[in-house]
Amino acid sequence: MIVLDQLTKQAGTKLLFEDVSLTFNKGNRYGLTGPNGAGKSTLLKLLMKEGNPTKGNVSVPKNIGFLKQDIEEFKNDKVIDVVMMGNTALWDAISERDTLYEEEITDKIGMRLADLEEVIAEEDGYMAEANAEMLLSGIGIHPEQFQMKMGIIPSDLQYRVLIAQALFGKPEALLLDEPTNHLDLSSITWLEQFLIDYQGTLVVVSHDRHFLNSITTHIADIDYETIILYPGNYDDMVVTKTNVRTRAAEGNKAKEKKVKQLNEFIAKFSAGTRSSQVQSRKKELDKLEMNTLKKSNILRPFIKFETPTQKPGQIIFKLKQLEKSFEETLFKKFSLTIERGDKIGIIGKNGAGKTTLLKIIANIIKPDNGEITLGSNIDIGYFPQNHDEIVDKSKKMSIFEWLRMHNTTANDEEIRSVLGKMLFTGEDAFKELKALSGGETARLILSKLMLCSHNTLLLDEPNNHLDIESVSALAWGLKDHPGTSVVVSHNRDLLDEFANKIISFEDDDLVFYAGTLEEYLKTREVLHQK
Repeated sequence: MIVLDQLTKQAGTKLLFEDVSLTFNKGNRYGLTGPNGAGKSTLLKLLMKEGNPTKGNVSVPKNIGFLKQDIEEFKNDKVIDVVMMGNTALWDAISERDTLYEEEITDKIGMRLADLEEVIAEEDGYMAEANAEMLLSGIGIHPEQFQMKMGIIPSDLQYRVLIAQALFGKPEALLLDEPTNHLDLSSITWLEQFLIDYQGTLVVVSHDRHFLNSITTHIADIDYETIILYPGNYDDMVVTKTNVRTRAAEGNKAKEKKVKQLNEFIAKFSAGTRSSQVQSRKKELDKLEMNTLKKSNILRPFIKFETPTQKPGQIIFKLKQLEKSFEETLFKKFSLTIERGDKIGIIGKNGAGKTTLLKIIANIIKPDNGEITLGSNIDIGYFPQNHDEIVDKSKKMSIFEWLRMHNTTANDEEIRSVLGKMLFTGEDAFKELKALSGGETARLILSKLMLCSHNTLLLDEPNNHLDIESVSALAWGLKDHPGTSVVVSHNRDLLDEFANKIISFEDDDLVFYAGTLEEYLKTREVLHQK
């Protein structure tokens, strides 16, 4: 059980939430939602005792698991050790014990070793490695990888190991901050089922709407400078929240009308013979109180890719017998014709070659064999997974100047309009590139794509760093895009909304499917059952 008691947190001059009292109960799975900057990660840090509240208290179980995001921190550690590091007290005791055994044993060291062995026994340390191995096997890590260094195994498996680390020692509560980051669709599906089976208290932050809908029993939404608990999943919360807000606004509107009528009556008859009625109206007026509707901190960008001025031919790209290898073969003899208006999603495991294929299509890198032919009048807009490829934050330049550099024919009003749609309002339009967060950089690149009206969009993980509202806006923008779109993503809601064709990396094969993601996944499931 996790308890918040009159919790208040202020970040600088911004009030995140105030006087919040909530209980997160065992057996429930809570999605922590709110736009970027609302305070989700801040609250998780408070629960981990990594920060101090402005006011109030937090009560958490003694044994609590937390998902770390930095795999680089563990790249030189063995997989099995990384899992056991999830129990800090145990790991510190084992590490110190092993170090002391390498020294000459004195009476002082002997006494310290006895203390450490007691800690290890209390933390079930003599079964620690066996328990860690069982956990790793359960999440799909092969036994031959247990003793490997983290940096050697695939990145998606490294994140699974960090999830195992969070779960090690059977924590009573589990805190996960963006657990689907860096996971492919199959890994996300595995994680969904794993968390559904978890028996403790789960609090998870995610910008993946499908993931939240799949696993949560409750939503804790940070908005209106408070945290409101809603039963059900994310979509249930949106419906309830909208209805409550609508009813409150309608109630205020009805009260405003009544107040106007009462004031008119009082003004008309206050000097006449109907003083008793006037006094009655005044008392009625005093009783009418408006509901104070605080402003929501949720802002949704408006993403619209305008009709391109340059119309391409029917054939956009013709891929013929493409092959590419690095240390191992990514794909071979892959052929495909991409036509005008196609909306293609590229899926597959991390490291399979999705980014490589997109860069070949974008003519950024060359295939080892085969050829790619561009159709006529093709104007490509490219969104890289690594934002630094096109946004050089070392340059002393505002985002307004950066956009002008990419479209010299756009006037100031057009640039400000696009920035406003992407939530860069007022002085934010002149924010320096170096000051941008990951989410702001992603929105800036999307602003550039909107301003330049490309007829062909090639996007590599554009949903990374975007909140749920921004991902939804992007999905709708791609669906309505009058041109051609090819998008690499693991976000099912994004792909479900816009993609009508799928390219999937399946083991050593590259598969093309003419249909939606949902249709493809059902087809693949049927094939795997045979």
